[in-house]
Amino acid sequence: MDRTEFRNAMARLGAAVNIVTTDGPAGRAGFTASAVCSVTDEPPTLLVCMNRGSSAAMAVQGNGVLCVNTLSAGHEPISNAFAGLTGLEGVARFAQGEWDVLETGAPALRDAAVSFDCRISEVLEKGTHSVLFAEVAAVRVSQVVGGLIYYSRSYHVVG
Repeated sequence: MDRTEFRNAMARLGAAVNIVTTDGPAGRAGFTASAVCSVTDEPPTLLVCMNRGSSAAMAVQGNGVLCVNTLSAGHEPISNAFAGLTGLEGVARFAQGEWDVLETGAPALRDAAVSFDCRISEVLEKGTHSVLFAEVAAVRVSQVVGGLIYYSRSYHVVG
């Protein structure tokens, strides 16, 4: 399978847009991710795919905690900042949006559609990515209407 052909096909698979954040001894960092899904509800666990070349990779694995912040309508600028498209780097990306923490200390976006605060329980390496299994320690669900998805290389609002 040709890499370009695969990437073009994957662009047709719509997905929620998330900001995955971390904080702790290895530093504060975050990245935009669409490869996030539930694994099981006992124990409540998410799967997060993270490019090992991401500027956040060392901090995420070093801290052992993360928060998956599922974005709402209007969050495109935050997504672009954490995707590295605006020139902001490192902790400067957190100037976008308002942040607090839940249980693990990983930054939680106050107006995210939902924030899943997690501890990493297992990491598998596959190709260019680390596959993180993250057990959910806390959840915050907002009353925001309209989620943000990425489909065919652009943002779309649903809901």
